[in-house]
Amino acid sequence: MQTTTLSRIGLWAAWGFVALVLVFLYAPLIPPAVNSFEGAGGDKGLFVNYAAILTDQRLVAAGRISLTVGLLVALISPLLALLAAEAVRVWRIPKLVLGVLLIPLFVPGISMGVATALFFQTLGIQPSLLTITAVQVIWALPFAFLIILTVMANFDPVYREAAYMSGANRLQAFFEVELPQIHPGILGAAVFSLILSFNETIRTSVVQGGRNTVQTYLWSQYQQVGLSPNLYALMTVLIVATLLLIGALAVMDMRAGRNRG
Repeated sequence: MQTTTLSRIGLWAAWGFVALVLVFLYAPLIPPAVNSFEGAGGDKGLFVNYAAILTDQRLVAAGRISLTVGLLVALISPLLALLAAEAVRVWRIPKLVLGVLLIPLFVPGISMGVATALFFQTLGIQPSLLTITAVQVIWALPFAFLIILTVMANFDPVYREAAYMSGANRLQAFFEVELPQIHPGILGAAVFSLILSFNETIRTSVVQGGRNTVQTYLWSQYQQVGLSPNLYALMTVLIVATLLLIGALAVMDMRAGRNRG
């Protein structure tokens, strides 16, 4: 009887700890959503601060840049990560490849951004969409690499060997046998790269020149003007968009798990 009571107390304590962790993680996301409705209602409408976002031409331009760069990063990072994952398998020097690919994760963001900006300056490359894309690919590539490496590790090499025995060469075995099975992981790496690109601020701010992404626009407005209902609305939109993309990643992972099962 006493053992059962202690077990229940331990279970409730564990759930209480989980609840505290969730509150610590997600409670800071609530105030921007609440404040985004400041001054709304009446004749102005409930979403007046959200509508005001679309009338800010500088923000609209920043949104175009964020979308363009995000799509480029989502395309380039998984391709480079796939090549690196293939190198781990073919070259049989996984520790070296892992070390080279993961180093950017451990370099402070501002240091990496400034170092990259100096590198571009040395080469005579002016700040542009190219420099923004490059610095964000450097940031997203290690994450895309880890995702694709994990997916490829779950691929049963028996299928590839069967393709070889059927007369397929290495490229045919990859595109006809392996790629159809690992493509959810590649797509997941692309979505994750898009999320990282869209939310990147520090590295981007030192290589963007006169341009702004949505995040650097938000940061500059916060520093120069302070927070406003419009900025709260923008923050809420960005948080919701990020959560939706993470939800899409979870759905893709569930479907991939079912296919593997």
